[in-house]
Amino acid sequence: MRIIFFGTPEFAVPSLYALLDSGHEVLAVVTQPDKQSGRGRHMTACPVKQEAQRTGRMILQPQKVKEAAFAGELRQLTPDVIVVVAYGQILPPEIIHLPRYGCINVHASLLPKYRGAAPINRAIINGDDKTGITTMLMDEGMDTGPILLQTEIAIEEGDTAGSLSDKLSRLGAEILIKTLTGLEQGDIKPRPQSGDASYAPALKKTDGLILWSKPARELCNFIRGMNPWPGAYSFLKGKRVKILKAAALDGAGASGVVIKAAQNELAVGAGEGLVSILEVQPEGKPAMSISAFLQGRKISEGMRCYEYAVD
Repeated sequence: MRIIFFGTPEFAVPSLYALLDSGHEVLAVVTQPDKQSGRGRHMTACPVKQEAQRTGRMILQPQKVKEAAFAGELRQLTPDVIVVVAYGQILPPEIIHLPRYGCINVHASLLPKYRGAAPINRAIINGDDKTGITTMLMDEGMDTGPILLQTEIAIEEGDTAGSLSDKLSRLGAEILIKTLTGLEQGDIKPRPQSGDASYAPALKKTDGLILWSKPARELCNFIRGMNPWPGAYSFLKGKRVKILKAAALDGAGASGVVIKAAQNELAVGAGEGLVSILEVQPEGKPAMSISAFLQGRKISEGMRCYEYAVD
């Protein structure tokens, strides 16, 4: 099949490589424009572009996919199918209906659950015990198209959004190839989504703020679901601190107040139970264990973790 691939972040890279190794013809790779990053504000290519450059494939980086000229450029390539994996822009009808097999999206949830940009984070934050990959035939709605294939995967207790994303990206690549084969051979028939729909909108940096009034177990799920981005955070002694790893403990204490502060232990009260903080990243510093964080910092029982900066 003649394929145009749309994708941007690391999550999409395994699917790109699977296509390149599958015998299908990848005509072009469409990805987001380069962005400024780092302290030097240097222009940086996204992971998909970096990998596509290594393969010598045509790379297209439209500012807006809704521009008519871009749809015309794709039409000239005469693709049989367009594959979309975490691209980052909503495709217009002119592109969705362009290929004869349509546009196939690889989505990291069991649709119709968690439509939207952050399904992996939301599954962990909500304490789900499973999630999965859905390949679907795109329509003009937000992840509302008919399902092609769907596969479940367990969410393990230690999974973060980062580790689960890695697992799902590999599974997505595998399911994508099975989907293309099934469509080409006529073995897969699209079926409408069924069940209750839910949504997982894109996350912002401010979404990582920890609300200590929630139960400890919910907060630990929240911390896992926000790791690595945008990162769960609070303020201690006037400084913003990301909490990367934590465990729920039995016990009681005022919400947001340090209950235990020892050489290797920092426990904070929650709405129910305690949160034992295990790994942090202070503002402007690398990630570190809680024992390393406590060295040289006068953290004592009774101090408060605030939901805003306090001197």
